[in-house]
Amino acid sequence: MSGPYQLLYTYLDTRFADTVVLTFAQIEDVLGFALPAQARLQTEWWTDSTTNVVAPHHSDSWTLARRTAVPNLNAQIVSFARAF
Repeated sequence: MSGPYQLLYTYLDTRFADTVVLTFAQIEDVLGFALPAQARLQTEWWTDSTTNVVAPHHSDSWTLARRTAVPNLNAQIVSFARAF
């Protein structure tokens, strides 16, 4: 894993819990930069790795950490569940 989302990968990969719930602000703190507008407006940004033109491999940060992302856009949180 490399690129701008590597820090999120590292964070998720080193968590012991089967589910990690992060607010958008916490994700931005881990990354060191703001999430793109699509992340706040489109569920597909989290669930479909082909939708983001700016960083086409953003979803690698959780898929390579063996996690699935389930966003709640209204609450501005994402649940990253371990994929078994």
